[in-house]
Amino acid sequence: MMADSASTEEVAVIGNTDITSAESENNIINTMVERGTALLRKMEINVAEAEKRTGKNTVNMQETYTVYLIETRPAESVPEGGTPATPDTLWRRYSEFELLRMYLLVTYPYIIVPPLPEKRAEFVWHKLSADNLDPDFVERRRVGLENFLLRVASHPVLSNDKIFFLFLTEEKGWREEVLDTGFQDKVDSRLKSLSAMFRVKNPDKRFTALKQYSDELNTVISQLLRVRARVADRLYGVYKVHGNYGRVFSEWSAIEKEMGDGLQSAGHHMDTYAASIDDILEEEEHYADQLKEYLFYTDAVRSVCRKHELIQYELEMAVQDLAHKKQQKEELATGTVRVFSLKGMTSKLFGQESQEQRESRLAALDQSIQEGEETVMEKNTECKEFVRTAWEDIERFKEQKDKDLREALISYAIMQISMCKKGIQVWSNAKECFNKM
Repeated sequence: MMADSASTEEVAVIGNTDITSAESENNIINTMVERGTALLRKMEINVAEAEKRTGKNTVNMQETYTVYLIETRPAESVPEGGTPATPDTLWRRYSEFELLRMYLLVTYPYIIVPPLPEKRAEFVWHKLSADNLDPDFVERRRVGLENFLLRVASHPVLSNDKIFFLFLTEEKGWREEVLDTGFQDKVDSRLKSLSAMFRVKNPDKRFTALKQYSDELNTVISQLLRVRARVADRLYGVYKVHGNYGRVFSEWSAIEKEMGDGLQSAGHHMDTYAASIDDILEEEEHYADQLKEYLFYTDAVRSVCRKHELIQYELEMAVQDLAHKKQQKEELATGTVRVFSLKGMTSKLFGQESQEQRESRLAALDQSIQEGEETVMEKNTECKEFVRTAWEDIERFKEQKDKDLREALISYAIMQISMCKKGIQVWSNAKECFNKM
């Protein structure tokens, strides 16, 4: 059973041999998803491998693309000497990951949804391929996609989403399931978001500060990645030039008798040193990918801020509309017009309305005002709830960000120290070779 039997919060599920396959599937989903705990505690998730395929796209043209094998299995303890359960597997394209993330963004606008790895390589040094079908790039993207799934599966809210669970477990029919949710109808237009951004009168200072911080973090990480790419270029050149030492020492050893062996050995050390840069920079790419993840996270943070601006804007528009209706009622009741209006000019030209007409309009305005007050209350509640839930996730994200970036930078520093020590060791070995000559 996938549920944790040791937890007192879990509900026992009694097997029923008469249930249909659909009911059985629903029971599995409920067991895995609806317990309020992160899915990752109950399921192991891996993106095991990538495979290049060729097929026809939507416009019937031949294309080459990459698919990724997702493996899932119940997170059960395996007895000593036993074998773990055979994983369930399915293949997904990168575009399906994109569809899943878009669904999560729209469905959970108050959550900082984990980003996907880059679709095409950015901030690359010149020896690194920018081809999205390059094996090294595909491998790094495989790691990034697995990290994305693990991020979602460990999130206290996103991990409980049924569409996400189906993404992991249902290869066929998943796309139809996600489209049937109608999430695409809820996507806010860019024009609407821009209008809200420029016209909100009372923005929440916390979200304004957060948006500014995400912009600045994006700039800082971008600069850091550019610097790292330039350093990698130069470091690659420095290391490879050491191969010339190896060649020269080897040629020199051929004309020496007593010194020949020492020079030959020193040349081998130089060759080893020159060749080591490939593995070093490959390892560096993984640290760069960790920084890129938070570069892309800044877009997710801004998305939450934009959604808050939109909700705040709708609230302000509702308040403004209600105030306008109340003013109309006051003017109609007192017969005074505060500002110039077409209605006021019409009254002067054609005379006042009859009592019945006025009462009818007052009744209609009363109804409209009541509806407006209800709308304001709904928007106010929506705004407060958004702020509450969004800020909970923002605090969670801040803690995660600080921990991840600190660990990444420390690991990067340790790697650089190790690289320098290896360089010292190579020259120490060369020195020993020279001493023996």
